[in-house]
Amino acid sequence: MIQIIKNNWTYIAGAIAGAIGGYLYWKYVGCSTGTCPITSSPLSSSIYGILLGTLFGGIFKKTKNNNPKES
Repeated sequence: MIQIIKNNWTYIAGAIAGAIGGYLYWKYVGCSTGTCPITSSPLSSSIYGILLGTLFGGIFKKTKNNNPKES
């Protein structure tokens, strides 16, 4: 379990930051009419934040170069 966390910490950190960001977006910007599909509830806003945060966290993931010819 610890090895999984060590290997994927950028995704996890991005997901946590995205969840917080999605919730804060709902709280402070949100949707005044309640008809917006993403920002009408804190759950959906947080889920979209988690998805975007995970994708953004993947940008910073270091990959191992197993092909010695390309190094």
